[in-house]
Amino acid sequence: MVYDMTDVFVLLLAPAGGDELQGVKRGIMERADLILVNKADGELRATAERTRADYAGALRLLRRRGDEPPGFPKALAVSALTGDGLERAWEAIETLDRWRRENSVHAMQRRDQALAWFREAIERELMARLKSAPGAAATEARLAEAVAAGRITPDAAAEKLVRDLFPDPEPAG
Repeated sequence: MVYDMTDVFVLLLAPAGGDELQGVKRGIMERADLILVNKADGELRATAERTRADYAGALRLLRRRGDEPPGFPKALAVSALTGDGLERAWEAIETLDRWRRENSVHAMQRRDQALAWFREAIERELMARLKSAPGAAATEARLAEAVAAGRITPDAAAEKLVRDLFPDPEPAG
């Protein structure tokens, strides 16, 4: 969802002990343009740098997109406390944004975002109409009970709900 609202998607993480990558959902890493590992200062500096290196390696394995300049996505270590690495992070954001604008990626990204918002608006409107249809709550409750009891599959129940609430009109003759 956040990806569909941003020009550059930055994922901010704290350094962690052990296998940091297990706790991160693969989907968010595939979307991130830049991963910033914070707290790269004091006693956590070495841990933050190891975490950054782990994510940088994972990004090289996970991402193979053509809408980014060489070197992206990338992972950087930063410190909000001391400011270390923040200028480099901002430069990376500006570099990626400039490259996307110059290579028409930004315009395509905006088009794709608008289409995603359109589809989401359709789903919201359809759900609102479905929920406000006469008998919707009772039909949904009855079918939910059948799904929970294993008497009908979720897909079949959804299809039945829509069919019962919105039967096909008679063909014009």
